[in-house]
Amino acid sequence: MGKRSILWCVFLLWISGCALASNAERKEYADRVKAAFVKGWGAYMNYAYGMDAVNPIAKRGHNWYEETLLMTPVDAYSTMCLMGLEKEKTEARNLIFERLDFNKDMYVQQFEIAIRIVGGLVSAYQLDGDKRFLDLAVDLGDRLMPVFDTPTGIPYRMVNLKTGKIEGNVTNPCEVGSMLLEYGMLSKLTGNPKYYNACKKGIVEVYKRRGKTGLLGGGINCDTGEWTDTKAHIRGGIDAFYEYLLKGYILFGDQDLKAMWEQSLSSVNKYLEENTDNGYWIGEADMNTGERTATVFGALDCFWNGCLVLEGELERAKKLQESIYKMWTLYGIEPESINYKTMEVLSPYYMIRPEAIEATYYVWKATGDEKYYEMGKVMFESIEKYCQVENGYVQLKDVRTKETWDTLESFFFAETMKYCYLFFAPESVFSFKNYVLNTEAHPLKNTWDKDWKGDYKMK
Repeated sequence: MGKRSILWCVFLLWISGCALASNAERKEYADRVKAAFVKGWGAYMNYAYGMDAVNPIAKRGHNWYEETLLMTPVDAYSTMCLMGLEKEKTEARNLIFERLDFNKDMYVQQFEIAIRIVGGLVSAYQLDGDKRFLDLAVDLGDRLMPVFDTPTGIPYRMVNLKTGKIEGNVTNPCEVGSMLLEYGMLSKLTGNPKYYNACKKGIVEVYKRRGKTGLLGGGINCDTGEWTDTKAHIRGGIDAFYEYLLKGYILFGDQDLKAMWEQSLSSVNKYLEENTDNGYWIGEADMNTGERTATVFGALDCFWNGCLVLEGELERAKKLQESIYKMWTLYGIEPESINYKTMEVLSPYYMIRPEAIEATYYVWKATGDEKYYEMGKVMFESIEKYCQVENGYVQLKDVRTKETWDTLESFFFAETMKYCYLFFAPESVFSFKNYVLNTEAHPLKNTWDKDWKGDYKMK
């Protein structure tokens, strides 16, 4: 990445002032974000108590699987800690310690459970100090580990929490690699390298099979290592694999991750980026030929800007931020995906995803340019205007019509409200010097010497 190291860019993020907005305005907005969080949490407590998530309009809750895993309380806890919401923390803690049980005869998606629940519990332990959070994380981590017992080391997608049986032998890079922070934290906090080693092996095995362009495809068979989808992109299915190469290096100092990240960044810049009349975008190409296969950009792709900022690629980050904001303001709030050549909406729904707000926060912190702060205000106001209902917040079926979609998933609390809050919160609330945010925005703290690879080395 030239003369500046990745860790130096993290330091610059830490010391940047971003104090142009008045303290009074920032406090007003911070209080409004906390009020939005509390309103959403109130909907959960009133209508979905003890379940995974809430449907505010129908005044009921729902679970992801046959039984609850308390997705919302676990996911919400780290944000409650940063916001200083003592009443809500007590409510969530009581639920978690009284009712959270992983000895359930049901299959779960290993990746989603790792980033939300393992990550949420580890972060809660570091922010709160109660070892019961870590004990729960270790119990769950052990129940997820059978997914790595495959011919290639590439993990299966699903695991039964009680029996350890696994299924889902066709996966994608995201579900292989975007647990490394969570499993790495378990290894460092328990002194047992098995979690990190298993996850890193899967990452390396996928990376070794990258295309001639250096890019990864969208699907791979865990038993044979053969690609089932050769379309390369940065959206869902691949996204957090790249994110965790970079953040894994920052958190653990693993030079193997740094090497894989730098090669992957070079390939994305070479084959996927595209300058058009509508702006600068990251698209889709064949992983072997580099031939453009689609001009799609969406809500999940916005995470890339945080990576560009951490890497020190600020000029690219500023260009991509303009495109992200253009997509957001196309209909007053972002659609799930667009064709960036025609600016046609391809997937019209909005799930109250956080990635665009996350991207804007990173660019603002890195540059101190007040226009990015103003973008953050617009994004929060959009959620307030279009997603707020009488007794909570909901998603949108179509951003063009603003038709509501009656569900509020846990990442509203873990990510969307956290990034909105960090825009306006005092600088003392969060520091990139102390924490790395996982893909679910749970703060993970380095408490050890870096330059660590685990026992599994890239060959």
